[in-house]
This record gives sequence, structure tokens and C-alpha cells, in this order.
Amino acid sequence: MTNPLRVLTLDDLRRRTSMKWRTYPEDVLPLWVAEMDVPLAEPVVRAVAEAMERGDTGYAAGTAYAEALAAFAGKRWDWDGLAVDRTAIVPDVMLGVVEMLKLVTGPGDPVIVNPPVYPPFFQFVTHMDRRIVEAPLGPDLRLDPAALEDAFRCSVTGGGRAAYLLCSPHNPTGTVHTAGELAAVARLAERYGVRVVADEIHAPLVTGDTRFVPYLSVPGAERGLSLMSASKGWNLAGLKAALAVAGPGAAADLARLPEEVGHGPSHVGVLAHTAALRDGTAWLDALLAGLEENRRLLTGLLAERLPGVVHRAGEATYLAWLDCRALGLGDDPAEVFLRRGRVALSPGTDFGTGGAGHARLNLATSPEVLAEAVRRMAAAVS
Repeated sequence: MTNPLRVLTLDDLRRRTSMKWRTYPEDVLPLWVAEMDVPLAEPVVRAVAEAMERGDTGYAAGTAYAEALAAFAGKRWDWDGLAVDRTAIVPDVMLGVVEMLKLVTGPGDPVIVNPPVYPPFFQFVTHMDRRIVEAPLGPDLRLDPAALEDAFRCSVTGGGRAAYLLCSPHNPTGTVHTAGELAAVARLAERYGVRVVADEIHAPLVTGDTRFVPYLSVPGAERGLSLMSASKGWNLAGLKAALAVAGPGAAADLARLPEEVGHGPSHVGVLAHTAALRDGTAWLDALLAGLEENRRLLTGLLAERLPGVVHRAGEATYLAWLDCRALGLGDDPAEVFLRRGRVALSPGTDFGTGGAGHARLNLATSPEVLAEAVRRMAAAVS
């Protein structure tokens, strides 16, 4: 199958009206927000087109999405523990995260995160009147067990409730947590009574020989809650739908989810996500191969043109975390690359502690655009 990243031209892409292509002027190469420069998988297009022809644009219903995800998880991750009767359709992953946190914490309670991490973690959690507690990643950009235990211990001091919002795979670093790391998280969570809510939206985007491990599949994670979606893997962010998944020990919590939450997802979105998971795996595999090529290309381009940038290629996502501190561009190198080079990256400072001097680059684009972006970035600091 054709590499989806090599299909569309810049002219094709600039006709899009989404955030990625409308936030900046046309002379800027947008490599920031998590949208991919790809055509949709044909099964998704067919499912949506057929729904339009039927006039099938009502409210979401049924368990087809959960059944498709369960089948995908069994084939892709060798996980048969996703029980359809312990799932609920939610509007999207972050709104699902909010609803799960409401089930297991109360106003003012702490929510532990691992910065540098996806900026909406901070925004959504504080907006819902919870308190952020940081357990920063280690120098190797992996979970730091000591920092995590300290955060868990402090969060439950005095007998309050606490939750841990786990990003798996991790955004922005592309780190894939191992079974051992996740089992250690589960042990700590049980020891301190902290409830784990896992954002696993990037799970389909794991490349090479690395295996994604669902949090709910590890020993001791029975009281965990997970949010999953096809939106990142198949570029469906505008077709809103996601699934909340409960471990056996969290089924009663999920059962308390208010009925109105299920009114938020798009029925057409559910149809699209279901088609992606059920019939779009060949397209996904072609995408993953293209992303792996782009990771190698980016590594080579940076070594050649921007050797001061430290980049550890991630095992998942289509995002690259760039350590630009040696370039002397201050806390926000993305601002310099935008102003001088006309390349839009995500500012590292948005990702919390550990983000200063960094920038996140979206490499889900054509090799030509990626090469031009690095050329512009290098020119911006020469």
C-alpha cells in the first residue's frame, strides 16, 4: 500500500480549513498541532459516505466501536481483556479523562502528571478544579519511579483521594512504557490508593518491534480506567468519538458515568472510528512504515544541519521532542523558528517542567516538507 505521507502536495493541504492550516499565514510550514498530512483510509471514507447517503446522522448507539476496539486490541496487542460491557462511548479522549477523574476524585483533589506532558493535561485538570502534582520524567525521558512514589505519597497525605493521569505512549517524547514499568505503576497505585486514568490515544502509533502494553493488561491494574480512540492513528480528530474502558475493579465507577456524557460523541465519528479499527489496519501499517522513514530522515537531517539539537527518536506517536538548549535560543526556541524560519512548532514551555528550551515537531508530513522545515530551522539560527 502507498505511504499515506507521500500522497498530498502542499497545495492540496493548504486547501484544508482545520486548525493546522488556518492558524498561521501561508508562508509558514505548520509542524505543530497533532494533525497528519494524509488522505483518509478508504474504509473510513466509505463508512462516512455511506452514512451520508443513508442520512444516518442521528445519535450514537450500540457497541460496534467497542467490539472493533476489542478485536483490534486482541490482534495488535495480544490483549483479550477489553470487555465490551466495561466500556462507554465518550465525546473524545480529553473529555473522557475529565469524566473519569470526576468519578474517582473530587474538587480540590490532586491529579499527578509526568511533565513534560501533553499541555491539555494541565488545562483540563485545573479547569475542573483539581490540583496538579508533578512527577517529572527522568533524564532518560522515562517514568521516574522515585518521583512517582514521592508524588503518590504526598498526594494522599491526610487521607484524601488522588488520581494519576498516565500518558501512554507518552506525548511529547514518544516513549512507550514497558510492561515492567506499568506493573510498577500499578503496584504503587494500589499501595497508596491512587486511581490511575490512562490516556492511551497514541496506542495504535507504535512502530518497529516495540510492543504497546495496555495499562489495564498488567497485574494489579484492575482498578484502572483507560481512554482509547482511533482519532490519532487514523487522523480523525474532527470526527469526535472515544471509548472509556474500565478494569474489572473499576466497573462500578464507570457505571456511574452520567447518561448525558454519551450524548456528546458524534454518531458519524463512531462509524468512522469503527471502520478504521475494523478495516483500516493495512492503511495504518503503511502509515507506520512512513513514519519510521521520517524518523530516520529527521535524525539524519538534524545531525547534518542542526547538530546542536538533541533528538531521541521515540518509539511511538508522530511527534519529535527536540532539545534545543545548546542553540542558545532561550526558553522558547519555537518562537525563534517561527519568527526567523517560518516553521511552526509547539513550544516546549507548554508541556510543563522540563519543557524550557525544547520544541515539539510533528513529523507526520511528506519527506519533502520535513526536509524543507529543517532547512529553514537551520537557516534561522545560522
